[in-house]
Amino acid sequence: MRRYSSLAALAAFLVLWTAPLAGQNARPPARGDNLDLDSDGAQVFLQALSTIARYHTSALADSALWDRALEGLLEQLDDPYATIFTPDEYGRFQETNTGNYAGIGVQITLLDARVTITAVFRDTPAEGAGVLVGDQIVWVEGHDSRDWTLDQARDSIRGEPGSTVRIRVARDGFTESIPFSIVRDNVHVEAVAATWLEDGIAHFRIDRIARGVAEELDAALMEYGDARALILDLRGNPGGYLEESLRVVDMLLAPGEKLASVDSRGPTGVVSNQQWKAQSRARLPETPIIILVDGFTASAAEIISGALQDNDRAVVLGTRTFGKGAVQTHFPLPAGRQISITTGSWYTPLGRSLNRARHRDGSLKPDDEFAAAPVVTAAGRELPTAGGVFPDLEVASQLKEEEMRLLRNANESQVPYGAQIQEFAFDLAKKALAEGKVERLPSSTFDELAAGLIEAGMDADIVGDPVARAYLDRQAQLHYLYRADAPALRLMVQAERDEALAEAIRLARTANTPAELFVLVEEARAEAPPTR
Repeated sequence: MRRYSSLAALAAFLVLWTAPLAGQNARPPARGDNLDLDSDGAQVFLQALSTIARYHTSALADSALWDRALEGLLEQLDDPYATIFTPDEYGRFQETNTGNYAGIGVQITLLDARVTITAVFRDTPAEGAGVLVGDQIVWVEGHDSRDWTLDQARDSIRGEPGSTVRIRVARDGFTESIPFSIVRDNVHVEAVAATWLEDGIAHFRIDRIARGVAEELDAALMEYGDARALILDLRGNPGGYLEESLRVVDMLLAPGEKLASVDSRGPTGVVSNQQWKAQSRARLPETPIIILVDGFTASAAEIISGALQDNDRAVVLGTRTFGKGAVQTHFPLPAGRQISITTGSWYTPLGRSLNRARHRDGSLKPDDEFAAAPVVTAAGRELPTAGGVFPDLEVASQLKEEEMRLLRNANESQVPYGAQIQEFAFDLAKKALAEGKVERLPSSTFDELAAGLIEAGMDADIVGDPVARAYLDRQAQLHYLYRADAPALRLMVQAERDEALAEAIRLARTANTPAELFVLVEEARAEAPPTR
C-alpha cells in the first residue's frame, strides 16, 4: 500500500463503515454535488499541475504528479485514517477484513528457510487432498520453490476458484517429493477461537471483526451455553465491520438496550444521527462476562467493549484501548482505486465518543482537549470519557529487565531468535502428535534450543539467566502447544505470565453472577496499587 501517512497501513485494519451504507461502498460524489470544478480554485489547481508537468526540472510523469497531488490532498485533511487503495491493495484489505480468499486452505510459515505448511484448515481443498502440517512446498507449477519467499509461494498457490494448482511437497520419511493436484476454492479463516478452560470457563478469542464473525460467535455461544463464565479476549483486535460488531453486541444484550449510535455526514453535507437497539434474545443472560482489552483493541472491537461496559453486561480488564471512534467510508474511484476517508463519529450507548484524536502522522493530541465529564451506568459505575475504553480493572503485563535483555541481545547478535523458537517448537509438536501424546514439557526439553541460540551468537550469560531462561522456555512451550493444537493447555501456561488473563480466570472461577463479578472487580480495584 502506498504510504500516504505513517498510519496508512494501520488504517486498513481499523475501518468502520457508515451505518446507512450497511457495509457497502458509497457511491462517488457526482460532479457538482458539493464541489464546483469550474470554480477559479479548481482551474488554478489544474493549470498549476499542467505547468509543473510541462516545465519543472523534475520531469515527473503525469501519473506521478497525480499521485503526489492526491497525497498532498490527503495530508491537508489531517486525517490519520485517510488513504487510497490500488486494486491489489484493496483486494488484500478485503481479504484481511473478511477472512475470505481463493486458495487451497493452508497456513504457511518460513521454517528452516523453507516454505512450510503450519496449519491445514478444516473442510478445505488441502485437507481433502491429504496435505499435512509439516509438509514443505518445494515445487509449484513447474518451478522449484525451495528458495521462495512466503509472498512468492502465497501468490503462486492462490488463484481463481475452480482452477487447479499443481504442487510438490517434501515430507518426513519420504525420499521423493509428493505431488498434489488441488482444485482451488473459496476459503474462510474463522475469526473466533473458542476453548474450554478448567472449572467450566469458556475463553473466546476474536482476532478481528470480519464478515461472518457474529455467526461464528453465535455458534460458539450455543456450544458453550452452559459455561459458568465467559472470557472474551479482544486484545490486539484491530476492528472491522460496524454491522458485525452490532450483531455481536445484540446477542449479549436484552431487547431494547442501546447498542451504539453514529453521527455521519452524507453527500448533501448534512450530519445525521442513527441509533441501534438490541432486538434478539440475549444469549447467556446470567453468565458473568469478562472482556480483555489492550492498546491495540480498536474500532469495531471498541464498540463491543464499550457497549457491554455501558450496559453493565460485562467488566473490562487490561489497559486503555486504542481509541478509534472515527467512521471510515470507502468510495470507488476510477481505474479500480478506492478512497477511504473519515465521514463521522460513533458513540457508545451512554454517549461516549471513544475517539482519541490524532494528527495526520498518528501522534496523539492531548486528552485534556477532548475529555468530558464521566458517565455513570445504571449500576453506578463511573466510566471515563477521554477517549478509548478504560478498563474497569487495569492489569498490565510488562517484560522484566532480564527478558528485555534477552531480546535485545538476540537483535544485536542478529540471531533469528523467533524463527529458531518456531522451528524447535514445530519439531516437538510433530513428534508429540505422531506419538498421540501432547502434554506440557519440562524445562530440560528446551536445553537444546538454548544451546542453539548461544551457538548462533547469543551471550551465554544472558541466555542462561534464570529469569531469561524461564521466559525462553515459556515462549517455546507456547509455540509447541499452539502447533500441537492444545489450546486449553496453552492458555493455562500463558496465564502463568499473562497477568490480565490470570486475573480474568480468577474472577471467572469466583463470580457466580454478573452482580458478584462487579463486586469482585471493585474489591480488586480497592486493593490495587495506584497507577501513575
